[in-house]
Amino acid sequence: MAKKIGLREAISIGIGGMVGGGIFAVLGLAVSLAKGGTPLAFLFAGIIALVTSYSYVKLSLAYPDRGGTVKFINQGFGRTIFSGGINNLLWISYIIMLSLYASAFGSYAPNLVSITGGPMDFHIFASAIIVLASAINYYSIKVVGAIESYAVVIKLIILISFIGVGIYGLMDNPNLRQLSPENWESPIKLLTGGMVIFVAYEGFELIANAAPDMDDPKRNIPRAYYISILFVILLYLIIAVVTVGSLPFKEIATAEDYVLAEAAKPMLGKAGFTIITIAALISTFSAINASLYGGSRVSYEIAEDDELPHQLTYQLWNQPIGLFITAILTLTLTNTLQLESISTAGSIGFLIIFAMVNYAGFKLAPQTGSNKIVPFMGFVFCGMAMIVLLEQQFSSNKMGVIVAVSILVSCFAIEAVYKWVERQNK
Repeated sequence: MAKKIGLREAISIGIGGMVGGGIFAVLGLAVSLAKGGTPLAFLFAGIIALVTSYSYVKLSLAYPDRGGTVKFINQGFGRTIFSGGINNLLWISYIIMLSLYASAFGSYAPNLVSITGGPMDFHIFASAIIVLASAINYYSIKVVGAIESYAVVIKLIILISFIGVGIYGLMDNPNLRQLSPENWESPIKLLTGGMVIFVAYEGFELIANAAPDMDDPKRNIPRAYYISILFVILLYLIIAVVTVGSLPFKEIATAEDYVLAEAAKPMLGKAGFTIITIAALISTFSAINASLYGGSRVSYEIAEDDELPHQLTYQLWNQPIGLFITAILTLTLTNTLQLESISTAGSIGFLIIFAMVNYAGFKLAPQTGSNKIVPFMGFVFCGMAMIVLLEQQFSSNKMGVIVAVSILVSCFAIEAVYKWVERQNK
């Protein structure tokens, strides 16, 4: 690249990846699970992201590669059925995230414009935004980058303004008592709530893809990861406090899919509701735009590393064929699964991926100059969080767990079959 990526741009990549559609999609879900302890649920998820980022920092410095997570998994485990299965899971997890963002768009958009006046509006808007973003990706990657750079600034300005007005609006608000410990769920439920919404933090891993193009990497890579994650933890904590302190739990439950817009009403009325709705639409659209590109790149990298058929490196309409496959699979998931099932499947996928990146960081500590304790802690945290999430969700959201386990098994089965066919053809 003629122009290197500076610290500010790298931090923007991390913040933009995390504050995409995630917070708009999962905030209501978090409150339904954790009640008054919602800020703690976001904190638990943020701590796991922060510990995991240590492994990403060390691996990004030692193995800078545009493949990012795919490169780290292959470096830690070799090019085996196991590493191939994990990398396949990364691609599918991108598709799950896309479904989450499209679901959020489909939930917010009917509040501004109604087409049928019924549930069909969700499917029309969610499907239309996937098709539009796919068309833009096919038209020009430069347009994708321009949309993302403007969207990051717009959504942060609106969210920070929401926080400023929201904190002022909390004074003398009777709902503020909902944040007191007697309204918290049990510690296990708080942890489960944090893990279901873990998808709201996963975007920091995009910094790894930019590592080879970064200016002064030894100084800027660690700063980019840690500053972006700490900023987003603080942002989410304050948003959670403002939301729970502004609306009664019943109203939050009623508006679960678009709760952030509803939380702006007590302070700013209908205008606030509309502004936050527009911010949600811009955020989710930009997240879909960027994730479609990211997902197609992941499938390309996996095929290039001979972990999926080489045909995935082929181009269709001047873009990797993975872009078309990613869009079709996203449309299918968005229109067949409920939001909680999508979020659960996405969180389980990324907890497994981050557990493996942490383990790779632990294994490669002598080569990367890491302190072995931190990546091992990250591996344990991710593993324990995943077990708690699976156990709790199995009783309340069996479909989400079944979807997640089915996806995991399929990722390894596809890899095993591909490797077997390859051996037969040699």
